[in-house]
Amino acid sequence: MASTTDTPVSQPTLGNYASVIALGLIWGGTFMVVSIALRGYGPVTVATARTTLGAVALLSLVVMMGRPMPRWSGLLAGYIVMLGLLTTAIPFLLLSWGQQYVASAFAGLSMAVLPLFVLPLAHWLVPGDRLTWRKGSGFALGLTGALVLLGPGITAAGGGDLVALGRLACIAATVCYAVGSILTRRCPPIDGMWLSALTLGVGAVVLVPTMFVVEGAPGAADPGIMAAIVFLGLVPTAFAVLLRVQVIRSAGPSFMTLVNYQVPVWSMLFGALILSEDLPGRFYLALALIASGLAVSQSGGRKRL
Repeated sequence: MASTTDTPVSQPTLGNYASVIALGLIWGGTFMVVSIALRGYGPVTVATARTTLGAVALLSLVVMMGRPMPRWSGLLAGYIVMLGLLTTAIPFLLLSWGQQYVASAFAGLSMAVLPLFVLPLAHWLVPGDRLTWRKGSGFALGLTGALVLLGPGITAAGGGDLVALGRLACIAATVCYAVGSILTRRCPPIDGMWLSALTLGVGAVVLVPTMFVVEGAPGAADPGIMAAIVFLGLVPTAFAVLLRVQVIRSAGPSFMTLVNYQVPVWSMLFGALILSEDLPGRFYLALALIASGLAVSQSGGRKRL
């Protein structure tokens, strides 16, 4: 099998497009479900539960399907550990903690900033995924939207303001996902299902002891909250992580950023209509700027930087 690291990205297939549409809807609703889960459990417990359930589900699936075992090497093990930290343990924890202080719509909208970090990284690290003038212009436009999203109160983070810190936690999770997207593309050859399962497994190994130290053993909760936890583990974690890996390894991390057109829209709709969240005007302005930046960066310009 050729190394994914050295293989240029291919043209996206119809299946790739179907996958990003499904991911947009799933992840757009995830932030609402996290908000519901936080009504009964602490942020570390929520992050741990979804990661552990997702890991158990995917590991059971790959074993039952008889997927070929990975050919282990020190390099592959290092990638899996880094991916476990950067795509599960750290961002799940940051988002759960941040959503204690910010609206679920903010958390979803912050994910739209992901391409801002993916584009320059992919330019240097992913063959065939070069930064063009159009992508650079979209980067600048989206960055403006990110600053509008954070709002004028973000400077209060240095003084310990929890709302400002919650906003920064959500943006920091986006940075983790961006770096994780590049690492996923550059990871040595490994079956996609095994990569997804092992990545979640690493996240669970890190988060479980952290949960017991910080929040203790979780108890029973309202059935609706328990259902939210199960949903988080099986749908946006296990199923969506599997889809994400397949899309990135076949069509590249920049194509994967198309999901970010949808996530903020769905998260804002779910937050406003189901959770009755009050959305400030800057959310809509930020969405317009970020979506415009994404549209420009994904358009067909050919002139290279």
